[in-house]
Amino acid sequence: MTWRPDLTVAAIIQQDDRFLVVEERIGDQVVFNQPAGHVEDGESIVDAAVRETLEETAWTFAPRHLVGTYLWRNPRNGRTTLRFAIAGEALGHDPDRRLDHGILGAYWRTRDQLLANPGRLRSPLVMRCFDDYLAGQRFDLSALSSVPDQDALLREPQVVRVSR
Repeated sequence: MTWRPDLTVAAIIQQDDRFLVVEERIGDQVVFNQPAGHVEDGESIVDAAVRETLEETAWTFAPRHLVGTYLWRNPRNGRTTLRFAIAGEALGHDPDRRLDHGILGAYWRTRDQLLANPGRLRSPLVMRCFDDYLAGQRFDLSALSSVPDQDALLREPQVVRVSR
């Protein structure tokens, strides 16, 4: 059996002492999460974080740092998630933009507000990402690279250096 974790991104955006979170319906539950979602085929990890943030919150996201990578297996369904948490800034908001299906709203919440009802968090990844961010964990975004497919490499002109 081939193991295929879900490749996801999450945006960590803080203004003052509040984080941008989404309230979403997952099955019959309503939970809080970071703006997050799957990386689409052909999309970079950073681009996915920007897209998911816009689709789920109507905020434009400017990524600045990688907070961390997180591998988590959901004990309820056995699925594994590989999450890349990216910190950055919210630059602008479009209040008329329609949010993704399943998203009930986007809100600014403090850590304490989120911890007041831990059963409403989508997964343990939510607080782990916030806590790592608050602890100052930051990595350069250059650690996230996308390698073009071989056909693209063959189409681009190649520079050959000859040593003498």
